[in-house]
Amino acid sequence: MDLLNQKILVVGLARTGVALCRFLAGHGARVTVTDQAPPDDLADPRRDIQDLGVVEDLGAAQPRWQGFDAIVLSPGVPPELPWLAAARAAGVPVMGELEVAAPFIRRPLLAVSGTNGKTTTTTLLGELLTASGIKTLVGGNIGTPVVSLLDRQEAADLLVLEVSSFQLDTTSHFHPQAAALLNLTPDHLDRYPDYDAYIASKASLFQCQGAADLQVLNADDPAVAGLDRGLSRVYYFSATRPLATGAWLDNDALKVRLADKREETFPLSHIRLQGKHNLENIMAALLLALDAGADADACRDVLATFRGLPHRLEWVADKGGVSFYDDSKGTNVGAVATSLAHFDRPVILIAGGRDKDSDFSLLNDLIAARVKALVLLGETRERLARVWRGLATTYLADDMTAAVTRAWELSRPGEVVLLSPACASFDMYRDYAHRGQDFQNLVKELNHAQ
Repeated sequence: MDLLNQKILVVGLARTGVALCRFLAGHGARVTVTDQAPPDDLADPRRDIQDLGVVEDLGAAQPRWQGFDAIVLSPGVPPELPWLAAARAAGVPVMGELEVAAPFIRRPLLAVSGTNGKTTTTTLLGELLTASGIKTLVGGNIGTPVVSLLDRQEAADLLVLEVSSFQLDTTSHFHPQAAALLNLTPDHLDRYPDYDAYIASKASLFQCQGAADLQVLNADDPAVAGLDRGLSRVYYFSATRPLATGAWLDNDALKVRLADKREETFPLSHIRLQGKHNLENIMAALLLALDAGADADACRDVLATFRGLPHRLEWVADKGGVSFYDDSKGTNVGAVATSLAHFDRPVILIAGGRDKDSDFSLLNDLIAARVKALVLLGETRERLARVWRGLATTYLADDMTAAVTRAWELSRPGEVVLLSPACASFDMYRDYAHRGQDFQNLVKELNHAQ
């Protein structure tokens, strides 16, 4: 891709937008950036690009797109916007960061996607490879934009990327040599017309793969397992049954058997990260890592110490015999189901936030069976109260302070207070991490007050 003197419109001036401006301008493109937010709200990112010669077109819901050679979207920008459809109809290519990066990737690429567990698996995979002496760069949806990795790739052996459906929606040439799809549950249905469209988006992770490439698929998830088209090498992982090749849970150990007949055992007693969902994440990471040449003993050492990531069913404190858990990353129904299934004790569930057009009734059976009380907050609290009416005692809270206080008042020794919102955080917080940290701080204050 020759970017020299190409007129390119970058849409969105968050982290990825800034990285795109740097990359494109650095390759000689004539860059304009647009964002709906007014200029005063974008002081920090504007400062980051002030020396690049980038033209700013800020504060307009529908920017001027005519005359550009290409339009590049940040992941959060819906590609179906009417003005983008008009641009495509006029022959202007519309793409995302992965499509821009694809021609410049010079190292083998391992990618991880799925509704839940992407970041944990991607982080673990990077650690397994690094501990094995394989020079690895980790980025993508996990934090560092792909284009920000490219100027460092010459010193690396592999690139490891977390990939979201939003990123996949705007690429057609992204080609991971190995890719794992962890699971699929309904999510982002405010962005996709239906669940089938969401599945198709995730399936495009494999669209450029060939016979020498690798798919890693969840054998226990029918939507994922059905994506094997016989065009690539495939390893499955399963928490329910043994497999001829792949990875599976065998009583008190994880077993991995590769196509070359190499077989490794990873005792659960030596794995710090627990929970069925995490064992699935570990199996996927092991398959990708071992296939890429990782050392099994180095992998065992990493698994003995890897604790997982913040705000993902993270233990916060025990207070008066009550356990508090922060699962603020549980922004969809599938994630909440996984978290509730983790506990065999009564749960006081704090949920709510900004709706993503989710079908919350999918949680009805689990709530009826495992939840003692519901404390609901945010924009969806009244809708959640209607959907879950009669399943558990329900309270509405005005903010997180009130929610934590009410949950503590309702709890008894031996029970769990779980923040697992089933919703996005943007009605009240910058992001899920901001929400989770507020929860943790409030829990610690309760502890301090006793």
